[in-house]
This record gives sequence, structure tokens and C-alpha cells, in this order.
Amino acid sequence: MARLEYRLYEEGGDFPLLYYYEQIERDEVALRFACDYLVKEGNVYEKTSCAIEESCYVIYVKPSEDEKVMSWEKPASGSRQGFTMELREFQEFATDYQLVHTYPITDSLDVMLYLAANYLYIDGQEWYRTSAEIDEDRETFVYYAVKSDPNA
Repeated sequence: MARLEYRLYEEGGDFPLLYYYEQIERDEVALRFACDYLVKEGNVYEKTSCAIEESCYVIYVKPSEDEKVMSWEKPASGSRQGFTMELREFQEFATDYQLVHTYPITDSLDVMLYLAANYLYIDGQEWYRTSAEIDEDRETFVYYAVKSDPNA
């Protein structure tokens, strides 16, 4: 078990502690390292960098200037154990991102593989990753992507 800290990135600043997690599994730390954004307590933070210190893992974040918390419902989990990841269509200057697919995933390594993938395929359509986030408020991972150009 490890310790994970989210610290506020401030140019030339002291990097104040925002959030911390004691006794967190390393695979969950890796999942969080793979995300570009964190949604927590109604705020959106953009990852600037990650670090491994002697005593803990650290993710440096700053408040996102371009993103806002969406009013999406928490995905239904039923009685299933594991993780949920949504594929949402990214569109520049959009006020909402359409849900394309919801993945129920039971294994953290599978979540990591999805988050690290540049492309996902749904019903024969190729989707190119633009970013990923962990939305703690809704307890889900979100994979943002654009449709790949079929003529490219």
C-alpha cells in the first residue's frame, strides 16, 4: 500500500496539498497517473505532472480553465464489482459530450489498457483519444475521443 497526494501546481509556489489517500493500491495510483483530469468535489483539475518521491506518489494539478463539471448522472453499477469507464465524444467548444459507450470493467489492468490506448473501436467506428479523466464525484473514468476520419 502506498500514499498518493494531489498537490496544487503553482509556478514558483509551495505546491500545497489538495487531497491525499493513505493505503492506496499501486494499481489505482497508476490509473490516476494515466488520467489528464481529476473531477472532485465539484471542481475540475488538469494534471501538470506526476512524481515518485521516497515516501509517496504525487500528482500535480491546476484548476482547469477550459473545463467545467458536467451534470451527468452517475453510471449504474448494479451489483457488479469493479470499474466503469465511459467513452464520450469530444467536440471543440461543446457544452456537453455525448455518451457513446459505457464499459463495465472488472480488472484494474484492463482499465489501464483502455486509458493508455490511442484508439478504441465501437461498432466498427474508430475513436481517437483526446484525454482521460477520473471523475471521483461520479465514480467513473471517462475516455474522451473524436471519430477518426474514415477518408484519412
